[in-house]
Amino acid sequence: MLFKTQGIVLGTSKYSDTYSISQVFTRDFGRVSYLVPKRGRKSKIKASLFYPLSMLDMQVEHVPLRDIQRLKEVECRLPVYEGDTDMTKWSISFFLSEFLSRVLRETGRDEWLFTYLENSVETLHAATHGVANFHLAFLFGLSRCMGIYPNMDTYRTGAYFDLLNGEFVQKQPLHPHYLSKSLSADLTLIRRINYANMHLFRLSKNDRNTIIDYLLAYYRLHLYDFPPLKSLEVLREMF
Repeated sequence: MLFKTQGIVLGTSKYSDTYSISQVFTRDFGRVSYLVPKRGRKSKIKASLFYPLSMLDMQVEHVPLRDIQRLKEVECRLPVYEGDTDMTKWSISFFLSEFLSRVLRETGRDEWLFTYLENSVETLHAATHGVANFHLAFLFGLSRCMGIYPNMDTYRTGAYFDLLNGEFVQKQPLHPHYLSKSLSADLTLIRRINYANMHLFRLSKNDRNTIIDYLLAYYRLHLYDFPPLKSLEVLREMF
């Protein structure tokens, strides 16, 4: 049966000499693997549309329990980041697409999550300043959709943030997964970053690297099988 849906590309990998497999998070079916032809003038499906975080309008076959679904027609909803010669948005897109491909492994239909991703990608496309902080705002916001948003109401001066339990505590935890008092205090400020105000936060490269490290550590503690991200080092160099 044919369906019309919208999707956000998470990543693409080689399948054969003539086809690739693209992982797409769709509005109607959650994460789906699609067969994408690599070349061919007669094909209605262009491999060039499947860049990381590309937003697509798709007509698809969807057969329950089939591992790889088929595409019938695909159109791009938003243009690729043309003109971004500093590669800023490209590096963020590659990092977030790899991150999402690890986080959204077994996700089914989730309208709230799809809408958050959709709005986020549209914001990244349109942003003209403050882009260097986008991935920090994204990860904080996504934790709500994933049901792991930390309890920020428990902070008191001198508290530690317990990464394992997602809350502030007054005594140093007995396990190693916590932030120092200084970083815990900083967390109460950093968590205020959002898409509307991200340009107001003047952070150094070291600040961003520290923040992304403990945000990823938090996700790794709360989500199953979260391996190191290859694109993280590129992001570190960019910002």
